[in-house]
Amino acid sequence: MASPTTESELLELSHFLGQEDRDLAILGEGNTSAKIDDDTFLVKASGSCLETLSDDDVVACRFDALLPMLDQDDLTDQQIEDHLLACRVDPESKKPSVETLFHAYLLSLPGVNFVGHTHSIPVNQILCSPMAEKFATQKLFPDEIVCCGAQSVFVPYTDPGLRLSQVIREKTQAFVDEFGAPPRVILLANHGLITLGKTTGAVKAAMLMAHKSAEIFVGAAALGGPVFLSDEDVDRIANRIDEHYRQKALKL
Repeated sequence: MASPTTESELLELSHFLGQEDRDLAILGEGNTSAKIDDDTFLVKASGSCLETLSDDDVVACRFDALLPMLDQDDLTDQQIEDHLLACRVDPESKKPSVETLFHAYLLSLPGVNFVGHTHSIPVNQILCSPMAEKFATQKLFPDEIVCCGAQSVFVPYTDPGLRLSQVIREKTQAFVDEFGAPPRVILLANHGLITLGKTTGAVKAAMLMAHKSAEIFVGAAALGGPVFLSDEDVDRIANRIDEHYRQKALKL
């Protein structure tokens, strides 16, 4: 069973990200998840709305019923649907989101307890443009680095569902191999973004800062093009003692 604290944290995170005036998600867009323990996690039900998410719209799922699917390439849409229904701890609960698979993978990473996925308007303006990968790999200002990391994972457009989850795993594992830790932000071309972390505060901070960074990026592009920080400047901010202190204060 999910602890009341974990569920309440997930609901609060969902309502925060789904607040319509934040321009992160409307209607049934986006999803969220929270790790309960090594065996189970909570995820938003398919078709539910983040802003009005209720207890009945949260589904407890089993990791061991989902993670093996990431190694299978021959599953039909119906088989994937059957697996999503079978992973539920309570067979009477609602159907979990089709993106539950990537939530299962990301929540299995060390230090990741919460995941948020939205379709931020300014972020998608960039992700639907030729400059998408530059937004993932280059930074514009210090707070972007503090909250979102020195780089983000970039995932080219991929069919949502099993295949997208497999590519997210592939790109994220390459990031972990290179940088020694999970990313804070994953950018999905022509789709949206994912933020992840130990706390709901980390998910919120990365989401809001990525949203702000995208607005600045779009504005800079309209004024002649973004002027990016140098690799040396990015590395300096990423490793400053005072910035690490701020990250701890912000519970990142």
